[in-house]
Amino acid sequence: MVPISVSKRLVPLLAAAFAVLTIATSVQAATPIRMVLNWKYEGPQAWFFLAKQRGYFADQGLDVTIDQGSGSSAAVSQVATGAYDVGFGDVNTLIEFVAKSPDDHPYAVYQIYNQPPFTIAVNADSDIEKPADLEGKTIAGPANDGALKLFPAFAKIADVDASKVDILNIEPRLREQMLIRERVDGVFGYVNTIRFSAMLAGIDANEDFRFIRYGDYGMDLYSNAILVSSDLVENNPKAVRGLVAAINHAIADTLADIDTGIDAVMQREPLLNRDVETQRLLATLRDEIAFDNIGELGLGNIDRERFAKAIDIVVDAKDLKRTPSADEIFDTRFLPPEADRIHALDYETP
Repeated sequence: MVPISVSKRLVPLLAAAFAVLTIATSVQAATPIRMVLNWKYEGPQAWFFLAKQRGYFADQGLDVTIDQGSGSSAAVSQVATGAYDVGFGDVNTLIEFVAKSPDDHPYAVYQIYNQPPFTIAVNADSDIEKPADLEGKTIAGPANDGALKLFPAFAKIADVDASKVDILNIEPRLREQMLIRERVDGVFGYVNTIRFSAMLAGIDANEDFRFIRYGDYGMDLYSNAILVSSDLVENNPKAVRGLVAAINHAIADTLADIDTGIDAVMQREPLLNRDVETQRLLATLRDEIAFDNIGELGLGNIDRERFAKAIDIVVDAKDLKRTPSADEIFDTRFLPPEADRIHALDYETP
């Protein structure tokens, strides 16, 4: 009789132990993913935080850690070296990387920025009105800024003698202040990064700055995409597919309710200015994410003819010795099924 009595007392203990073991096994089963963003936390990253907050990554068996970045170009090398599994980075930097290192490189799997945001901002009363006016001037920017990295290519296309332009590396937080105080003649950056960082500093960029946009001078390029390591692509394609599905789902949720997306950003970084980040997100949707044939292709996909031309622009402008194919850079196998793709950027302004 004693053994039966002891067994009854052990039942709840065994059940609890089994539950703990089940939870531990479930947690261990989740694939850890380290993701680096393009920049410090801001509104246009809403979907990444929302995907984590709502459990979309977890639903796909992923345990995603998200870190702020130090530049869209930096994200490419950070994924390539194995420091991160996933990055939100500049596809043009990836093109250059693949041209030079065809055997082991990250892949783009979901294109988010479809218009070239690269610019040089100058003061509105500056004598710099066109690219040629940059010669003899000092232009500053963070070392890993995408526009700075692409400047040699832009200079070649826009017929600027890059050797006559002084490039100064500066801390990101100094960019707008140095320009408005005329410590430099211009600054590199993404249009909306500069515009809304200026707003936070009490500067009206639309009135006080003039933008020389790369896209206005023949650089019809794509920009930031979801980049994944070759190791992840080759050894865990299920994780890549799940990652893309989760982000796509969260973008759709953000479009359905902009405030919900901003809530996720503010939860991650409460010190941000909510109004500025909301405007930054809306401007990014309008100026950088939207593209003409989104109804045909769906967000995340690429126009292969346009992408091939973008590769040619980068290869020619940077005098690369090899022209990689689109398939070497962008892997379309991980795009969401057609029925799940976003075919219109419909959203209401809060």
